[in-house]
Amino acid sequence: MLLNIFKKEMKDAFRDRRTLLLTVLLPILMMTALTFFYEGMMSDSEGDSYTLAVSKDVSDEQLALFQGDKSIDVAKVEDPESSVKDGDALAAVVFSNDFMGSVQRGEEATVTIVGDSMSENSSLLMSKVTAYLSGFEKSVTAERLKSEGLDESTIQPFTMTQQELSEEDTGLFLIALIIPMMMALAIGIGAGPVSADLFAGEKEKKTMEALLITPVKRSTLLWAKWLTISSLGLITGMITLLVVTVEIAFFTENLRKGISFGDQLPLIVGLALVVAVVYAMFNASILMLTSIAGKTIKEAQSYSTPVMMLAVFPSLFISGVSVNELAAHHFLIPILNMFSILKELIYGVVDPVHLSMMIGTNLIVVVVIFIIGRIMFLKDKWVMN
Repeated sequence: MLLNIFKKEMKDAFRDRRTLLLTVLLPILMMTALTFFYEGMMSDSEGDSYTLAVSKDVSDEQLALFQGDKSIDVAKVEDPESSVKDGDALAAVVFSNDFMGSVQRGEEATVTIVGDSMSENSSLLMSKVTAYLSGFEKSVTAERLKSEGLDESTIQPFTMTQQELSEEDTGLFLIALIIPMMMALAIGIGAGPVSADLFAGEKEKKTMEALLITPVKRSTLLWAKWLTISSLGLITGMITLLVVTVEIAFFTENLRKGISFGDQLPLIVGLALVVAVVYAMFNASILMLTSIAGKTIKEAQSYSTPVMMLAVFPSLFISGVSVNELAAHHFLIPILNMFSILKELIYGVVDPVHLSMMIGTNLIVVVVIFIIGRIMFLKDKWVMN
């Protein structure tokens, strides 16, 4: 009986064009757009030029500081600062009077860099200009020390270098960020519409009463509807991830470089599937509860909206946490633990303890929520309008 009801609910869900649009097509389109957005963000900016405004009276010697960089397009204007404000240039450099002469004579000389640090392109150009001016400053300092018969080490007592502990690239970092978020959103979006329709929709359409008088236990109905929500969420999540994976593998360059699992690929893919199943069950339990509580589809959707929003926040919490910094609480908190375990798997780390903590915690929460849902579903005030 349970299997028959489950098959019937699945058929009804896939007959509904709205459900197909919201649960399958929409997540795929959203995640595809997000994938190519991150790929474009990582693309090299070769060939791009940035306009740098300078005063018309600057000397060729001053211009030579920046003309070695083909990405910087120097524009001589009357008022460099106004040029930046008007949007004609991304940044401006204002030299003090007789800048080069003052530097050669050892007199005070100033340079002002004008730009908008909130603008990505302007900030990039300002960084380039600062680097070239810093290089010029060091060369002048070295010449002055040499003329005084001093070594450059006089003002540089030690050399500082920075060594990265991790050799990961930006592609791997972004994949570890977007794949868990895509899975959470896809599963949530896929299960949301059908969950609202299976309980609140039945009440709103006045078909719940007819359903309850059939010779089927309420617990069996609850199990079948919960399995339908879990299955649709899982199907949507898997289809979306499959499409995104194919897009990353065949249609991106920078993101593809971050994927390198080697011999662990079958194991990691299998464990990721287990994580997706567990999260789909967890998500379905919460959505089932919101749908039982709602008297109409609109009310149930209002209750489920915070659940969708919660699926985004964990990515913000762990985006700046490296894999070796993940602690026990990252694998014990529902939703957050899904992001944490997927991040480990994407980085090629397979930790049975962390995986057990994640699965165990979510299953405990699923059981608790399901018991609450069963108690509510057995009472007429929650299933009748």
